[in-house]
Amino acid sequence: MEKKIKVAFATNDGNTYNDTHFGDSDYYDLYELSETEAVFLERISNTVDEEEEVHADPKKAKGIMNLLVKNGVHTVISKVFGPNIKRIKKKFVCILMNNVCLDDSISFLCKNLESVHNEWAKGEERKHLDFRKK
Repeated sequence: MEKKIKVAFATNDGNTYNDTHFGDSDYYDLYELSETEAVFLERISNTVDEEEEVHADPKKAKGIMNLLVKNGVHTVISKVFGPNIKRIKKKFVCILMNNVCLDDSISFLCKNLESVHNEWAKGEERKHLDFRKK
């Protein structure tokens, strides 16, 4: 049986990544990826209160984690993560990408799913994956 992952891309327009932290994205585009296909599932709005009481507010991290967990996400992808990455990587595989277009990232991820699955299997001790082009 082919392995699949449900991912959330941080975007403001559905085509490119936002340039700010993952938690500051307007939307999260959800996809189900396998080695052979990528299926767009839905766009969810970042409804978490944007006013942080402190930088790297744990309440904001918890709100975003709850929003994505209830949507079945286990991998999150962005150009930039803030200090809350130490909290959210306990629930998700966090991936750094710097492709201009989400489609380029989707294609790359479909070819590299084994790396994502291996990191997911580490549980709360997982690290983030850095797939940025140098």
